[in-house]
Amino acid sequence: MPIYMDFHDLPDGVIAAHVAEMHQEDLKIEHKYNCRGLTYWCDERRQTAFCLMEAPNEQAVIDLHQKAHGAIPQRIIEVNETIVESFLGRIEDPEKSKNTKLNIINDPAFRTLMVVTLKKKTLRETAFETLNAAIRGYNKSITNSVSNYNGRIVKEKSSTYLMSFDSVTNAIQSAIQIQGLHNCVITPDLEFKIGISAGIPVTAEDNIFEDTIKKATYLAIVTKEKICISHEVKDLYESENQNHAIPNEICSLNIQEEKFVVELMEFIATNWAYSNITVSDFQENLGYSKSNLYRTMISILGKSPNSFLKDYRLNEALQLLDKQNSNISEIAYKTGFSNPAYFSKCFNEKFGILPSKYVKQIA
Repeated sequence: MPIYMDFHDLPDGVIAAHVAEMHQEDLKIEHKYNCRGLTYWCDERRQTAFCLMEAPNEQAVIDLHQKAHGAIPQRIIEVNETIVESFLGRIEDPEKSKNTKLNIINDPAFRTLMVVTLKKKTLRETAFETLNAAIRGYNKSITNSVSNYNGRIVKEKSSTYLMSFDSVTNAIQSAIQIQGLHNCVITPDLEFKIGISAGIPVTAEDNIFEDTIKKATYLAIVTKEKICISHEVKDLYESENQNHAIPNEICSLNIQEEKFVVELMEFIATNWAYSNITVSDFQENLGYSKSNLYRTMISILGKSPNSFLKDYRLNEALQLLDKQNSNISEIAYKTGFSNPAYFSKCFNEKFGILPSKYVKQIA
C-alpha cells in the first residue's frame, strides 16, 4: 500500500500536545479507512505538522483526518519510506513515545540539506586514474564526516552527495571538514562544491524536500565560492550560536541574490539545450538589463552569461559521454552546440582533452 506524508498549517495556540491528541484520534479509527498511521512531526515554532500514513489513496487520508478530529491537511504527497527515513531519521513513532499515553513527539520535520559535488576540472589522460582513485578515497572520509556531525547520507550518485542534518550548525561544521579534506590533499584537478539550504518536507512540489534539494543543488552548482549557504541557513546558524558570525570560509547569499540564482537555474534547466539561446533571452526571462545581468552574474557566479551557459552545457555533455549511449555528434547537438567541431574545441579547452580521446579513455 502507498505511503503518504501530509502537511498541516497549525492555527495559533495549537501546540505539540494538541497534535499528539489528534494523532491518537487517528489511530483509534484508522482501521475503518484501511489506513495505518506511522508517525508524525510537530514544529511549534513554525506552526507546522506532518503525518506519515500508509493508506490506499489520498482521499482515505483526508477522510480519516476529517472524521478523527476535523484537521484536513493542506497538502499530501506520496513518499518512499526509505527516503523519508534517510531525511528524517525514522518512519515510526519513537519507542519512548510509544510507551506514553499521550505520545507527544517533540521533533520538527525541518531539516538542513547539504549537496556536495566532486568536480573534475580536467580529464587529461595522465590525471584520469589519479582522479578516480582520489574520488574513491574521499568517499569514506565524506561518509565519516557526515556521521561525525549526526547527519545522514540520503543519496550518492556520480560523485554527488545529498545529506540531511537536524542542526544547521552540524551541517556547516561537516561542510568545513569535508572542504578541509580537499585542502589537505593536493588534488589540483579536482574541486569540491558545497551548497546548503534548509526547509520542510512537504511544499507545493511533488516530491519530499524538493524545494530545499533544488536550492542546495543550485548553490553548489553556481557559486564561485567553495561553500555557499542560503540566507535562512545563515540566520539559523547565528541563532544557534548566540549571533556569532558564520565562519569566513562560508559564503552566504542575501535574499535577492538567492532569488536570482533560483530563477536563473530554473530558466537554464528548461532552455539550456536550445542552440539559439542568447543573452537577450536571459535578460527577458530574468528581468535584468544587459549591464546589470552581467554585473550580477560576475558577482555571484564569477562568469558572464555566455560563459556560464557554455560551461553548463559542457558539464551536461560530460555526463552523456560517461553514459556512452550516444556518439559525439549526437551529444554536441543535444547539448545546444551548433556543430560537433565547435563542441570538441570547447570541450578540449575546458577539460584538457578532446571528447573523442575521452571516450576511448573510459571505454
